[in-house]
Amino acid sequence: MSNASNISALPDLLAGCLRNHRRSQELLYRQFYGYAMSVCLRYSPTREGALEVLNDGFLKVFTRLEQYEPTQPFKGWLRRIMINTAVDHYRQEVRHFYHEAVEQAEQVVPTEAPDAYSQLAQEELMNLIQRLSPAYRLVFNLYVIDGFTHEEIAAQLGISAGASKSNLARARENLRQLLKQLNNDEYARANR
Repeated sequence: MSNASNISALPDLLAGCLRNHRRSQELLYRQFYGYAMSVCLRYSPTREGALEVLNDGFLKVFTRLEQYEPTQPFKGWLRRIMINTAVDHYRQEVRHFYHEAVEQAEQVVPTEAPDAYSQLAQEELMNLIQRLSPAYRLVFNLYVIDGFTHEEIAAQLGISAGASKSNLARARENLRQLLKQLNNDEYARANR
């Protein structure tokens, strides 16, 4: 049986999921696994952590599916759930990480830099983002990739908008340093 025949129409899958049909839930999970995992990987430092967020997110999808508005794109609703689940995981795990207190971070004025990010392959950029501290990675993803405003990030994380801006500026600076280190390492390897 080919994969194409396993993919059912979304309205049928959602109707089955609302009736708690396990096969419909499995098919929905399989159909959106790749998309949801790509969202979760941006917020998690490891693949295992991303899988945990993904599974918790799908549990929320299945238990809150009646809240989904069928006139809206399902992928957008799913993406929002995965992001919120990742933020919830961050909040639960933050006490396990050593990092600066977000509220005490000094204000850093962002500097304009050439668009070095566009020169990287997506996988390399994902690896660099995952090397950021959890607080910086979270704010960077919410602002740069998912388009939240600093005010929305502040409300979601329980911090000030200034702390969000500071974390974003520090994340960008850390990424610049990681890029510089990556470039130096590649230069050294090329000249051996």
